[in-house]
Amino acid sequence: MKKSIKFNIDRGGTFTDIYAEFPFEPYYIVEKLLSVDPDNYSDAPREGIRRILERIQKKSIPKDNVDTTCIKSIRMGTTVGTNALLERKGERVLLVTSEGFKDLLQIGNQARPKIFDLNIVKPDLIYDSVLEVEERVQIINNQHLLSQYNDEELGKLERGTTGDYIKILKEPNLDKIKKDLTEQFKKGIKSVAIVFIHSYTFNRHEEMVGKIAQEVGFTHISLSHQLMPMIKAVPRGLTSCVDAYLTPLIELYIKNFEKGFDKSIKDVDISFMMSDGGLCPVDSFRGFRSILSGPAGGVVGYSKTTHGETGSNNNQQPIIGFDMGGTSTDVSRYSGSFDHVFETEISGLTIQAPQLDIHTVAAGGGSRLFFKSGLFNVGPESVGAHPGPVCYKKKGNLAITDANLLLGRLLPQFFPSIFGPNQNEPLDYQATLSAFQTLTQEINNFQSKNNLPSMSEDEVAFGFIRVANEAMCRPIRNITEAKGYDCFQHILACFGGAGGQHACAIAQNLGMPKVYIHRFSGILSAYGLGLADLVIDKQEPCSLSYNKENQDELKQKLQELMEDAKKQLLCKGFNEKDIICEGYLNLRFSGTDTSMMVKTPDNGDYEEEFKQNYKREYGFIIKGRDLLIDDIRVRVYAKGSDLNAITIPDADPNSPPKPELVHKCYFESTGRTDTPVFLLKKLGGGDSISGPAIIIDNTTTIVVEPDCKANILKPSGNIEIIVGNGKGKTIDTKLDPIILSVFSHRFMSIAEQMGRTLQRTSISTNIKERLDFSCAIFSPDGSLVANAPHLPVHLGSMQEAVKYQVNLLKNSWKEGEVILSNHPQAGGSHLPDMTVMTPVYHKGEIVFFVASRGHHADIGGITPGSMPPFSKSIHEEGAAIKSLKIVENGHFQEDTIREVFAKSRNLADNLSDLKAQIAANRKGISLMEELINHYGLEVVHAYMHHVQNNAELAVRDMLYEISLANKLKPVDTLISTDYMDDGSKIELKLTIDREQRTAIFDWSGTGPEVFGNTNAPPSVTYSATIYSLRSMVKRDIPLNQGCLNPITTIIPPASILNPTAEAAVVGGNVLTSQRVTDIILAAFKACANSQGCMNNLTFGDETLGYYETIAGGSGAGPTFNGFSGVQCHMTNTRITDVEIMEKRYPVLVKEYSIRKGSGGDGKYKGGDGVIREIEFLKNFTVSILSERRCYHPKGLEGGQDAECGENLVRRKDGKIINIGGKNTIDLNSNESIIIKSPGGGGFGSKN
Repeated sequence: MKKSIKFNIDRGGTFTDIYAEFPFEPYYIVEKLLSVDPDNYSDAPREGIRRILERIQKKSIPKDNVDTTCIKSIRMGTTVGTNALLERKGERVLLVTSEGFKDLLQIGNQARPKIFDLNIVKPDLIYDSVLEVEERVQIINNQHLLSQYNDEELGKLERGTTGDYIKILKEPNLDKIKKDLTEQFKKGIKSVAIVFIHSYTFNRHEEMVGKIAQEVGFTHISLSHQLMPMIKAVPRGLTSCVDAYLTPLIELYIKNFEKGFDKSIKDVDISFMMSDGGLCPVDSFRGFRSILSGPAGGVVGYSKTTHGETGSNNNQQPIIGFDMGGTSTDVSRYSGSFDHVFETEISGLTIQAPQLDIHTVAAGGGSRLFFKSGLFNVGPESVGAHPGPVCYKKKGNLAITDANLLLGRLLPQFFPSIFGPNQNEPLDYQATLSAFQTLTQEINNFQSKNNLPSMSEDEVAFGFIRVANEAMCRPIRNITEAKGYDCFQHILACFGGAGGQHACAIAQNLGMPKVYIHRFSGILSAYGLGLADLVIDKQEPCSLSYNKENQDELKQKLQELMEDAKKQLLCKGFNEKDIICEGYLNLRFSGTDTSMMVKTPDNGDYEEEFKQNYKREYGFIIKGRDLLIDDIRVRVYAKGSDLNAITIPDADPNSPPKPELVHKCYFESTGRTDTPVFLLKKLGGGDSISGPAIIIDNTTTIVVEPDCKANILKPSGNIEIIVGNGKGKTIDTKLDPIILSVFSHRFMSIAEQMGRTLQRTSISTNIKERLDFSCAIFSPDGSLVANAPHLPVHLGSMQEAVKYQVNLLKNSWKEGEVILSNHPQAGGSHLPDMTVMTPVYHKGEIVFFVASRGHHADIGGITPGSMPPFSKSIHEEGAAIKSLKIVENGHFQEDTIREVFAKSRNLADNLSDLKAQIAANRKGISLMEELINHYGLEVVHAYMHHVQNNAELAVRDMLYEISLANKLKPVDTLISTDYMDDGSKIELKLTIDREQRTAIFDWSGTGPEVFGNTNAPPSVTYSATIYSLRSMVKRDIPLNQGCLNPITTIIPPASILNPTAEAAVVGGNVLTSQRVTDIILAAFKACANSQGCMNNLTFGDETLGYYETIAGGSGAGPTFNGFSGVQCHMTNTRITDVEIMEKRYPVLVKEYSIRKGSGGDGKYKGGDGVIREIEFLKNFTVSILSERRCYHPKGLEGGQDAECGENLVRRKDGKIINIGGKNTIDLNSNESIIIKSPGGGGFGSKN
């Protein structure tokens, strides 16, 4: 028995699961216990080990001195780091960074997480203090900068690890740094994260400061270049902070864990699961690699057990992992190798590290159930473990668990009796039934008012199950269909406590032929640890081109990394024959930001492999571009399963399995029906069970739907369910609130997948990185059906573009033809926003339209970037297109497009992005065809109208509630007025009729069209209206024409909001739209003014162009403060990372920080704007198009106004010049522009 027991432990947030294996009967033990139970034990994994050892050794073992004589290994996955991050309970951290960037990690990419939340919430920062160091380097790598140095001068420059030349602008003052660090250390901060700009390639300054921090006494020091030497300062910086925040906590946890064993614990092989699915030795486990430690074990478990399991046939099909827990569901994909991502967002923090590609949706057993405005909603709120669902007897709210209990899919007698005041009672079925009776009465009251049939409690509960299933299908579609894979070619591998009740239905929804459930599915994350490999992953940045000249250098670098990693495994006692080495190059096309990690192919040709992968995922290859290497990576691992296969006896072929009992269970096709219940432990290999049936194990309940068949596989005892088509009830055109919710999800999912296709297949930074695009579906008359929440300014305006083409082309729009338009008179917003529209045909008739709109970086016009501050007519702003067929008879009309875009400064990107928009539309068409073929055109059209009617109902309810909340008369009028910086008046007279639940938005008091470019086409006002209404509804509703149906909009002709055909409009979309939004929200008293601007900055010459919009402060509201340094209202585009920007363009970002005190004061304070200074290292034409430089963003209800913005130029001699809100200026090398963006207004009197 000595050194023979292997422990595999998944320490989750609620439960700790343990799978222990040993070479004698019964060969394994499974233990499950609460992760936190301070009254009974101090550490759950150690307590679980102790309990199992007691059972095996049949003797008492003290809790504080566990005997390790029999323990061979301990493998652990833990959510300790994840939970500390989510709950913000890590170590106090000092962030040390380059001067000018103290707020860089707070601003991040400047996008807000939820575009319709007026109360912008981001998770709290994880560092206590920031120390700016007078330190800065410049990367010299583009041709213009290199040309300024001769060979001798280049020889004097430093070289980074990427091979790039580095110019030291400021060396750190070590004496001052030591003094500053000592002051911070005296405040009790012991952990430090050091992040300097460009340290991914030049790390000397970080190492110098790290050495001083060590001398001062800091106990944990995270140097960003050591953790993840990848370009992008924000994610690398946040990763370093996460490591400094969590690693001390994890080290303390490991110390306390080991403390309860005897002294021989040091001889036990202890390893931890990392986020990438590999194990690492206990002494190498770091905070930033621990975030997905828990879920990763499950992915390893299903991948190693499902791929190759002998069932109906030897399975080598790709697999979708489906891990449904209490608050969320994780989905992932496996096809012979793990899919890794190297940048992901967790708890509001972007982390750079190799991690398994796991997608999470907020739908789980604890997801709360709502019925509002005729719509069934599941989540995203969770009832949590406390108070939990109604059936937990803690006065909780209805959740998915309650729905499964009511329908008979959970059986209380087989569920642990841990509820009630003494924690010894079963699930409370009666309480759940009572709560559903109350909810069903509320739903039936709505049904009765709308002449719809009443529903039973079973139908209501099943309705919520169906909506939850559809929500969980969306991320599965996103990791398959959106990446070029077919769902139906995959197997669904289900694990986690709640997944077995939903797996068959989800597989049916997605057309997947088979569900696979491991016999240990309830503890698969623990079991998977026993199958995992010990992994060493090493990476370093690179700036080489992939070509013949660099092959030898690449091979040498890969070999050096491999030998270094292999040495670490050899030191751990592994034999060289058991070690496998994999090499990777992170490749991208020049001029793009999308890199792809490519594993060394069998033939050694990375370029061929990269292009094959690129074409499969993106649908095309970019010709004539060099291939660049961003990173070199090796993954070296000790291969082989560490667990023995467990077998079960074969079943008696002459004796069919006998159920424990027969139980009434609800299914859509049969209603309540007698359903046999089987215990998994009593089933033998080869047993076959036809649905409907329920199979119960200690840790999971599996529902086998009608028309499905469960096979117990030989000899493993795992379960394979052959999925039938299912015979759900026939769906007709009559409104069913359950099907309404399903269609709402499906329409939105299609628009989202169009957006992902556009982002993946586009080339320009604007679309691919800044996400300046939108995709939508429209009815045959051009009315909006579903718009994915991409960019608010596009919300209502795209339907005006589609309607214009429908009226113009009528029946002449043939199948396969694609139309391009951007003209404001044709429903456009401003000219750079190109709208590509394609009809969806069915049996020779147009039945829908799909469209995508993207911001093109240059389309001609009088300034680079096509955003001229001084344009006076539309002809000065670039190519203006009312209707152009860009695909005709199936052919892309490249010659015509080249002619129309002749004055573009970047025609190649225009052509590529138009092709990407066409591809996005093609994706939308195929998904719409699939929907129509599944349900029938009549049903899809009916639910198109039902979804629009539901959005209309939600807005009518909101108008009614706002009228009451603001104590308005039954018919009352509110007036809201503001001014553009040129003095142009914009006035809204808002009349709300509470009884009719309607509103009139009358803009008749608005000033005339201006001799400038802040004129806004009517479509912009519609967008602002839809955005404002959706923001005030405060819950998910479909974004469509229905939102505007209760609204009458009056806009006077020849006004700034309805200009004539020749008027310049480039500023209307990006500036006036913000003012219109502020005016609407102020009328409703929803929030004070936000920055009221997008701060549009462009620079360039005849060889290149760059465009960005800059964050500011958001307005405070009746119960919340504004947010600082964030995109507001009508935009949500990202900012280019400082390191990417400086590597691609001859510029130096001198400062990007919060403009402290610029937000308005009040009971609730407005958010602050930002300061952004860019020094140009080449002569450029620079343009700024901005507002709120004269008129302050207003406070509301006694709140103070915010500071105006300011645009300054710093000349070579240090002279500062104010260039006003709108200007174009030629700047010389080493001159700067400084943008100070406005803050947001305060809300409520401070007193």
